Amino acid sequence: MNNRSSLLSRGFHKYSLLAAASCVLSATLSFAQPQSSDPMLRAMQAELGREKALLVLPGMQRPYFIEYQLDDLNSYEAVANYGALTREESNHQRVVRVTVRVGDYAIDNSTSRGDGAIALAPRDNNPEALRYALWTATDMAYKNALQNYAAKQAALKQFQNPQMEHDFAEAKPVVHVAPLVAIDLDRNAWKQRIIDASGLFETAPEVRASAEQVQYSTANVRAVAVNRYLVNTEGTVVRQGYTGYAAGISVGGQAPDGMRLSRDNGTTAADAREMETWPAFRKRVIDDLQSLAALRAAPVVPAEDYHGPILFSGDAASDVMAHLFVPNIEADRPAMGTTARTTGAYASSYKSRVLPETLSVTDDPLMTRFAGKTLLGAYAVDDEGVPAQPVDVVVKGILQNYLIGREPVRDFPSSNGHGRSAPGQVAHSRASVVIVKSSEAVPVSELNKRLLAMAKEQGRDVYAVETLGGPLQPRLLYRVHADGSRELVRGAAFDELDNRSLRSDIVGVGNDDYVANSLGPVPQTMIAPSMLFDDVGVKRAVEEQQKLPYYPPPALDGK
Repeated sequence: MNNRSSLLSRGFHKYSLLAAASCVLSATLSFAQPQSSDPMLRAMQAELGREKALLVLPGMQRPYFIEYQLDDLNSYEAVANYGALTREESNHQRVVRVTVRVGDYAIDNSTSRGDGAIALAPRDNNPEALRYALWTATDMAYKNALQNYAAKQAALKQFQNPQMEHDFAEAKPVVHVAPLVAIDLDRNAWKQRIIDASGLFETAPEVRASAEQVQYSTANVRAVAVNRYLVNTEGTVVRQGYTGYAAGISVGGQAPDGMRLSRDNGTTAADAREMETWPAFRKRVIDDLQSLAALRAAPVVPAEDYHGPILFSGDAASDVMAHLFVPNIEADRPAMGTTARTTGAYASSYKSRVLPETLSVTDDPLMTRFAGKTLLGAYAVDDEGVPAQPVDVVVKGILQNYLIGREPVRDFPSSNGHGRSAPGQVAHSRASVVIVKSSEAVPVSELNKRLLAMAKEQGRDVYAVETLGGPLQPRLLYRVHADGSRELVRGAAFDELDNRSLRSDIVGVGNDDYVANSLGPVPQTMIAPSMLFDDVGVKRAVEEQQKLPYYPPPALDGK
């Protein structure tokens, strides 16, 4: 063991003993604290002040930044299959993440994989137990920080050019204590809805005739309430939360040739009162079952490859933008020693055209409602304690800004309030509420006229896609004939639908803004209209056909 490693080992032992002997002591924070009746918030502030005063190893660096994040998660989920409840569960968990940084804002111990330590926190409001969890996690995070800092210093010496961007952006302290949130869902009502929904394939007269072709029918409802606490040694104190609700239906079967087919969708909302009513949800399920039957009878997409016009509905266009555009404006820092500005397809596209000049894109986390809907991606302060702010990402087709957290990239030295994290995870640059706007938006009827005009001009059928499934795979795709009639096809895949398509192939945009709330680990909202592309490929998907069931399902009358 070299002298440095030996010193680290002895120092860690001394610090652990010192912290253990001092765990009952209190320390005054060096920054002003807001008065709060929340025992967990007060415990976090008290322990942070104590650690700030005591946390240093002999001969080692004192942390320049410490952050505590506590995520209080409540969730509920119920699942029904074939008209019967199969699972129902509730969960409550608290997780703390401690980040300790040594060095300074210019160069510290941070790495691309994230830093700090994670621990479970007490589920009840026990301040002493929480402080103990924070103490042990802080001890671990500090030790890891010292080791990572030494390793990083050695790694940086391998590169000829010095690191230009700071590792961490400074931020002014923020105090934002919002009311706590809780799940507000009529569980019994929704439980009955999903039971009924999952059995509609055999009980609803509209679809009963095709019941034998349904191989699975699943409905589920889930709800989540997350309250996030954040305190750091810069003086930031944040408590805020969000709720999310989703109910979905998934039905599937096989075509006569064995091709697997499915319909999967649902309703998602930030407020339970904005979930679909039972009549609306029932209609959704019936529509899915009817479209599943239509897919079974539909022809397979022609074998010859197609390149030409495709009209994407607002639903489909929002998926395209969410998959192809959004990840590339979230500025994740490239690997150490590289000269790239960020990662992804837009790493070298700053101040360049990435969309048609008629399109602009704004990310606005302060937009809480749109078209009568509460937006899941909205927030007041990001997960690094920086106030949210709208960002004009693309202006007239030109990429003007990236979404940035507190990890700077070239030309973007400070955060614009988009550092966001999944529960218990490190924050990264992430989108919030993305709005795609056109200076030449037209009614969807006009886009359909343009599509038909293209079909007549080119003397061939064209395509329109209503909804996608999986990684940009068409789920409901129609061949559009020059006379305006449509024919549903199956077994298709898009070809060369990529960022070049977004830049060069969008020739028309509708005025039918579609709001897509996404209840993922980091909630987001995409608002996009229908889009007409003039050159996207369609080909047969390469899928192995599966054998059909050897015998029919049980009779509906139970015999």
